[in-house]
Amino acid sequence: MKRKQSGFTLIEIAIVLVIIGLLLGGVLKGQELINSAKVKNLATDFKNIPVFIYGYQDKFKALPGDDANVATHLGATATPCAPAAAGLCAPGSGVIDGAWNAAAVTAETFVFWQHVRLAGLAPGATDTAAADYLPKNAVGGAIGVTNAAATPINTLKGSYIVCSDAIAGKFAKQLDTTLDDGNTATGSMMVATVTTGGAPILTTAIVDDTTYLVCMGF
Repeated sequence: MKRKQSGFTLIEIAIVLVIIGLLLGGVLKGQELINSAKVKNLATDFKNIPVFIYGYQDKFKALPGDDANVATHLGATATPCAPAAAGLCAPGSGVIDGAWNAAAVTAETFVFWQHVRLAGLAPGATDTAAADYLPKNAVGGAIGVTNAAATPINTLKGSYIVCSDAIAGKFAKQLDTTLDDGNTATGSMMVATVTTGGAPILTTAIVDDTTYLVCMGF
């Protein structure tokens, strides 16, 4: 007696292939949405810092971090920068002194975050010794503010410079297209290597999966 052979029909195979195609399409679309959300959040980081600065100026007629009367404005818990080296701390000078990624109260760019938070302009820890005091960007990198003289990208102009690191090249290019001129070596937003900063990198030389330092002047 012959056994009846079993197998998939062409219709069944076609249905399986269609389902696989739909699943792959859904995964790719989902990843695209995740990436778009990251770029949007990174862009928001850059746009928020000017709001913090101008909001503080409107409220206290001083710059956050550089406020010589910070205790009067924000209370005894506010920390003025503690001078330790020239150019890092000169309250009332009209410049937010220090490196964009400063990590001590010796720089105005470090106490900047406490001042804008105590002023009710930004969320986050107000204890400068807290582990989560320094903010992170949407991809877990550092974000900070500095001045034109201390910009890590040597041709970038602006009264204030906002920098954010550990940003993948594909996101850096999208950010420049969203917020500037689409060229990562010109305009108000530029991209450099995270380790050295210095000269900006042309868009055509940006590698999608390499991380970079992205700075924007305003």
